[in-house]
Amino acid sequence: MTRAATEKLIARYYDAFNAGDIDGMIDCLAPTFVHDVNQGGRRKGKTQFREFCEHMSRCYKETLKDVVVMASKDGDRAAAEFVVNGKYLATDEGLPPASGQKYKLPGGAFFTVKDGKIARVSTYYNMKDWMAQVAG
Repeated sequence: MTRAATEKLIARYYDAFNAGDIDGMIDCLAPTFVHDVNQGGRRKGKTQFREFCEHMSRCYKETLKDVVVMASKDGDRAAAEFVVNGKYLATDEGLPPASGQKYKLPGGAFFTVKDGKIARVSTYYNMKDWMAQVAG
């Protein structure tokens, strides 16, 4: 893939995220997709990713703003930086009680792209910052 094609793929993935379109996100993924989140476990495959997205949709309402995507010249690797604007809707296991708290924090992700699809995404954000914001 080219740099431009990879950047377009990642932008489409985040457009689907912002639209709450789980199917649209999954359409961007390779069959052997791997998802890593800092402070969390590894998910392998589209089924586990869908379950994660459905869980997140129940507990959080998030929109990414100021998304900047950068890709390697060959298009095999990419990174994105963004600002997460969110609302904590329902208490997530092991986390503080939810009462509609709003939060805003920087985040980023690294991608591996193979055969025109996202093969891996590793997402990073500051969990301590998020905890402080929802704790009030």
